[in-house]
Amino acid sequence: MQWSGGGQTIPDSVCSLPCKLGERKKMVKGVACCWHCELCDGYRYQADEFTCETCPFDMRPAANRTACLPTPIIKLEWHSPWALLPMFLAILGILATSLVIGTFVRFNDTPIVRASGRELSYVLLAGIFLIYGITFLMIAEPGDVVCAFRRLFLGLGMCISYAALLTKTNRIYRIFEQGKKAVTPPRFISPASQLGITFSLISLQVLGVFIWFGVIPPHTTIDYEEQRPPNPELARGILKCDMSDLSLICCLSYSILLMVTCTVYAVKSRGVPETFNEAKPIGFTMYTTCIIWLAFVPIFFGTAQSTEKMYIQTTTLTISMSLSASVSLGMLYVPKVYVILFHPEQNVPKRKRSFKAVAQVATMSMRLSQKASEKQNGEAQPEESRDRAPKMAYINYSNPDI
Repeated sequence: MQWSGGGQTIPDSVCSLPCKLGERKKMVKGVACCWHCELCDGYRYQADEFTCETCPFDMRPAANRTACLPTPIIKLEWHSPWALLPMFLAILGILATSLVIGTFVRFNDTPIVRASGRELSYVLLAGIFLIYGITFLMIAEPGDVVCAFRRLFLGLGMCISYAALLTKTNRIYRIFEQGKKAVTPPRFISPASQLGITFSLISLQVLGVFIWFGVIPPHTTIDYEEQRPPNPELARGILKCDMSDLSLICCLSYSILLMVTCTVYAVKSRGVPETFNEAKPIGFTMYTTCIIWLAFVPIFFGTAQSTEKMYIQTTTLTISMSLSASVSLGMLYVPKVYVILFHPEQNVPKRKRSFKAVAQVATMSMRLSQKASEKQNGEAQPEESRDRAPKMAYINYSNPDI
């Protein structure tokens, strides 16, 4: 029999064809044998012939949409490009810090090491070492122990570094300011006092972390929301420590407070004479560190909605920490190590002065600043007064007697 259109096949005498896998039948109202086929889209699967249901939160539909499968779990891998650069910087930093520490230990009793304040220098170098080391904890596979170490050391390394720098800067500032007022030295400037102040500042960070441990014990969690795009085939669960962006910033907030306070003292100490060791390098270190962390904030929080959020934020955080540690190491200790190793003839004792000499230097510096200001305002400066101005002498501010 020849059918219309030239076809030889007998047409099906049905209203609707059977639906494919992953499609449900949507019946036509009033016609029992007719239906429309509707795809179970998104995160839905075909539960039966007439029903689509949503997969559980931690699952996604199979390719044929007839069942749900567990969502794959991912984490930051060691071989990931997002991890390679932070690890490279951290390894270089650890090697450089180890070289500095080894040099200082080897030449512990030489003038340059002693003048840099050996006690606080070793504390600061330990903090820098921890800052580099936290990179490996941030990349390691999350677990209860790793999450506990992250909470403890994430802010501790920075806290140790900036507590030591703040103590140093505050000491320089107080010595110089006291010298303008009296010939008696300020209190708490001995090495033992400086260590006591530094460890008191550090203990606040440690206390806060242990309180955090008690309130919310460290544990892991799987985040299925962060990478849950419209296409379920791309859905992933992210294994990570139970640390939100807010808790991470709170963990770093005390260190940031120390950093800002140290920067304020660095600004106040900008008029300290060049003969005061490390006053200017500490200032440049803090200015550069503030710039690094100001750049970190918009990158970290600007990627909150990105599907690559975990990778970008971890990489940004670890690189920012390594850069801030490198700034401190490079500006404060690399010049000293260079002189110790390659110019030992310059590693000789400098003439020490009493606190009375410091007071004279501070007073003269203040007078010179006032005269320079008056000169800029058009007031004449007597030639005789300029001739009587003495030259600055080297002051070893690390002298315990000062």
